[in-house]
Amino acid sequence: RTKSLLGLSRFQGRVMNKGSNSVRSYKVTVVGAGGGIGQPMSLLLKLNPLVKELSLHDRANVEGIKMDLSHICTTTQVDSFQGDDDAMAEACLDSDVVIVSAGLPRKPNMTRDDLLSANGGVAMSVTRAVSSASPKALLAFITNPVNTVVPIAAETLKSIGCYDPKRLFGVTTLDIVRARAFISEQMNVDPNEVNIPVIGGHAGITILPLLSQCCPKYCNSKENTDKLIHRIQEAGTEVVKAKAGGGSATLSMAYAGAHFVNALLRGLNGESDVIECAYVESDVTELPFFSTPLMLGPQGIKKNLGLPNMSDDEKDRMNKMMKELKASIDAGLNFATE
Repeated sequence: RTKSLLGLSRFQGRVMNKGSNSVRSYKVTVVGAGGGIGQPMSLLLKLNPLVKELSLHDRANVEGIKMDLSHICTTTQVDSFQGDDDAMAEACLDSDVVIVSAGLPRKPNMTRDDLLSANGGVAMSVTRAVSSASPKALLAFITNPVNTVVPIAAETLKSIGCYDPKRLFGVTTLDIVRARAFISEQMNVDPNEVNIPVIGGHAGITILPLLSQCCPKYCNSKENTDKLIHRIQEAGTEVVKAKAGGGSATLSMAYAGAHFVNALLRGLNGESDVIECAYVESDVTELPFFSTPLMLGPQGIKKNLGLPNMSDDEKDRMNKMMKELKASIDAGLNFATE
């Protein structure tokens, strides 16, 4: 076995030692549960002891997924809802966390603008459904382009008077998962022992792994460091090319999404010092949305921990990415307005 499944093994041990009365359980809704990300992520969430009820929604073909998952011998109850926005709202009713993987996956030669045209409307529909059914839910988007989808969701929530910036997240965990995997390969260490913040956004050069803050300390030549940063930034394209038209990153994204949901649930459950990076409304930089380390709690974001220390090279990279990230944010704000 691996040392940790979704970082749960140690947590499960604490749960067992403290007794069941110390832990609440929650309802989690997966929107897009029938897709390449939604199915494996739902499987991982079915194994999470903090999830009492797992609600699955997709436009079609979700009933069989529910039946399949319900045969797994854990206490998590699984329900499915199939169809239009009304079914989506029903799936989200009284949810504590809604994680959204619905939308068109990235395909070869597809730009982020192409994805926006396909997925911007999805983001608005999901946001409206969640706001009507569970206005206090923590809402986390996997749907790409995350840099643009989160501003769309924020504007949609504002337009209906249901916006709480502490409860809206863009999931950038995959960038950290990849960074840990690639660093562990280079350094020949256990990836579970690698800790590194990744800031900025969730596309190309807007993804900024802070190798200067890596623990254990990352030491390598500038050439190899540059290659590693580029690989982390373009890892999604690496998967798309390797699948040769068969899809994008699904399994690794499912793992990352389930890991982030688990962190949200741990925060809701009152666990101290739950820290994850995510793309959220922010005043840390001049941009209105930015990914930095966050302390999570019962209301969602307990505290934005701000920008970590950076090397001169990392500061330069951050300055260079700001224009691109701003353009993505502006595209989302314009899309929502139009």
